Amino acid sequence: MQMVHTEMKSLIELQQLIQKKIDGYCRVNGDSALFEPINYLIQLPGKRMRPAICLMSANLFTNELESIVYPAFALEVFHNFTLMHDDIMDQSPLRRGMPTVHERWNTNTAILSGDAMMIQAYQLLIKTDQSHLSNLLPLFSKTALEVCLGQQMDMDFEKMPVVTAQEYIEMIRLKTSVLVACAMQMGGLLTGQEQSVQEQLYQIGLYLGLSFQLQDDYLDTFGTTEKVGKRIGNDILAHKKTYMMLRLHEAMAQPNPHAVHDLYNQDLSEDDLIRTVQSWYIEQGIDQEAKQLIQSYYDKAIQLFDEIQVPSERKNTLRELMHQLHHRES
Repeated sequence: MQMVHTEMKSLIELQQLIQKKIDGYCRVNGDSALFEPINYLIQLPGKRMRPAICLMSANLFTNELESIVYPAFALEVFHNFTLMHDDIMDQSPLRRGMPTVHERWNTNTAILSGDAMMIQAYQLLIKTDQSHLSNLLPLFSKTALEVCLGQQMDMDFEKMPVVTAQEYIEMIRLKTSVLVACAMQMGGLLTGQEQSVQEQLYQIGLYLGLSFQLQDDYLDTFGTTEKVGKRIGNDILAHKKTYMMLRLHEAMAQPNPHAVHDLYNQDLSEDDLIRTVQSWYIEQGIDQEAKQLIQSYYDKAIQLFDEIQVPSERKNTLRELMHQLHHRES
C-alpha cells in the first residue's frame, strides 16, 4: 500500500477543487438549449458528497489529486443525471427548493439533457491515467447499472401490495449506497491501492450510504422544518414505503393486518395523519429501531475505516465528513 506522511488537504480545499471543475464544466457547456438545463441543475446548492468522498479517499494515500478531480467530478455529473430523470419519473416539482428541469423547461428537454449528462460523465471519467481505465470503467458502469436497478425497484414498490423492510434496504443499497461506495473505491483505485484495500473502501462507502439514506428518511419524519428546510411528514402523507413505514405495517399486522391502510382511508387532516403515524412509530418502538439501524451501519463504516493502514492524521478530513453526515439534522 502506498502511503504518504505529508499534510492532507482540508475539506474547504477539496470543495474549491470541485467548484472549480463545476465552473469550468458550465463554461464549456455554454448556454445552448441542450446544456442550459444541465448547468442550471448542477449549479443548484448541494452537498457534493460523492466527489468529495472520492477525493478524500484518494487523499488518504496521496496529495497528488489533480488527475483524480475529473473522475471524481464525473460522479457528481452522473448523480445529477439520475436526479434529472428521477424528477421526471417522480413528477417532482422542486429540486433543492427550485423548479425541477422538466418543470422549468419540459419533459423532453429534461430527458435529452439528462442523456447528455450521462455521456459527459464518461467523458470526464476517462480524463485520468490510462493505466487505471481497465478497472475504472467496469466499476463505474457496474455502479451506474445498479443505480438504475435501484430506481426500478423503487418504482416497482409503488405497485406492490407487500414490500418487506429488507427489500427496502436492498433498494436503497442499489439506488443510493453503491454510488457512495464507488466513490470510496475510486479513491483507492486511482492511487494504485491493492484490491483488498479497494474492497475495504467500497464496503465503508456502502455502510455510509445506507446510514445516510436511512437518516434522510428519519429526518423527513422526526426532523424539524427549520433545519430540514421542508415540511416534515411528506413521506407519511405520500404513504411512501420507507423502512419505518414498512416496519409499521409489519408490527401492526397482528391482530389487524389492515390497520395502517385503514388509517389512510379515514378522513383525517394532513397534520392529524402525520401526528398519528409519528405516534404509532414511537409506540411500536420503530423510531428507536430506525435510529439503532442508522447507528449500526455508521459504526460498521467507522470500524472498517479505523482499520485502514495510513497515518491517523490523514484520516481527519474524511472522518469529520463521516461524522457530519451521521449527526446532521438536515
